[in-house]
Amino acid sequence: MAEVLTCVPPSGLKSAESVDVSPSHVLSCMPPKHSVTEPAELLEFLFASEPAVKRTKVRQWLKFGSVHVNGESITLASHPLQVGDVVTVEPKGDGRLAVLLPKGMQVLFEDSSLIVIEKPENLLSMGTDKEKDKTAYAYLNNYIRRGNARNPNHVWIVHRLDRETSGVMVFAKTEKSKTVMQTNWSEVSKHYLAIVEGAPTEDEGVFSSHLNENGPYKVYSTTAGPQARLAVTPYRVLKKTATRALVELMPETGRRNQIRVHLADAGCPIVGDHKYGAKTNPIRRLALHASMLEFKHPITGQVMRFESKLPRALDCLT
Repeated sequence: MAEVLTCVPPSGLKSAESVDVSPSHVLSCMPPKHSVTEPAELLEFLFASEPAVKRTKVRQWLKFGSVHVNGESITLASHPLQVGDVVTVEPKGDGRLAVLLPKGMQVLFEDSSLIVIEKPENLLSMGTDKEKDKTAYAYLNNYIRRGNARNPNHVWIVHRLDRETSGVMVFAKTEKSKTVMQTNWSEVSKHYLAIVEGAPTEDEGVFSSHLNENGPYKVYSTTAGPQARLAVTPYRVLKKTATRALVELMPETGRRNQIRVHLADAGCPIVGDHKYGAKTNPIRRLALHASMLEFKHPITGQVMRFESKLPRALDCLT
């Protein structure tokens, strides 16, 4: 029977409740973060939080400074923990791999089939004619090759996020996984958070239109026809101020710029989205964040869920 492990990605993100990590399926799993819910000593807390790890290994983490409490490296086994403290295990090897990634890009989960990341804003998902190297795809290839250009390993693209959009993305590490993920992509649950100028007329509803994606610069809603594809975006307003709103969107289709066009059509373009009519850009970025992905693992069938909180700069807008 395969060993099962709960893997908790960083920055408050959650993976599946259980992930198959039998030796035949796993390359690595990123070190977890644990939130303290009751006072305890550090070593005992680690034993309880990491039952699958040998106690000698846990003691080595402490000895060599791999355990951090609220961002500070702690080596004292009896260090007192208080409610609300965050304990992070960061083995030294992971730090060396992290330097292969650009600022703001994090690996949330990795096994032999998939790699899930949090993409920062202003980073291409994949290459273009003008840019091949500074992309999530290129950085991840270097990451899984451990910086060795001769290593033949590479990732497969499953989906994309706009350059200006931050948040959760998944890449495949085998062609089989890529094919399964793309074949079942319509069944993947996707949530986005957007800060918009103004607010939708209704606090909850569904945006629906046919989009023409043929133009090289802008996508636009049009009448049904051979050049247009149906786009459907359920939404709900989570918060309002006098001038802005926080909107959660759950697109059921995956058209280019779909969310941006639908919000602009509704008279409430995304903050910072001058391309689609926004008039303000207070933090010099598009206020759109991919906040959740939920899907079945392409090999094990395990339901996996990854969540990402709204970045602080966006949260401050409402």
